[in-house]
Amino acid sequence: MSNMILVVLMACGGLAVAIQPSINARLAQKVGSYESSLISFAVGTVAMLIIVMIAGRGNMRGVSAVSWWELTGGLLGAYFVTMTIVAVPRLGTLSVMSIIIAGQLITGALLDQFGAFGMRQVPFTSVRGVGILLLFIGAGLVIRR
Repeated sequence: MSNMILVVLMACGGLAVAIQPSINARLAQKVGSYESSLISFAVGTVAMLIIVMIAGRGNMRGVSAVSWWELTGGLLGAYFVTMTIVAVPRLGTLSVMSIIIAGQLITGALLDQFGAFGMRQVPFTSVRGVGILLLFIGAGLVIRR
């Protein structure tokens, strides 16, 4: 897969992440916040089961060899989805997305700096710091009412 296709797919992922909380919050109005989160994950699980059955090339038995913390991604995802369901109706989608992006930038910079979880180490530079600062300023302007 070329890098350009990957960039386009990630942009589509950003679109999906921005739309998902509003859809889930709307569902929550009818079924409840936690219930909406559960339904969201159930639908996602079914979709991923189908994808794995059709296109999967891995080995699900390999899960027995992973460390406990490598299984926490689903827990973090459940927290994220549930919190967006609760926050979007109160703060608005744009404010929630701004707060999320700000948190992701700080976390991403720290993970890169230390090469956390065995990933490639990417040093923090002043240019990256200025970029993060500008994005934080933008997030603050968006959240302000």
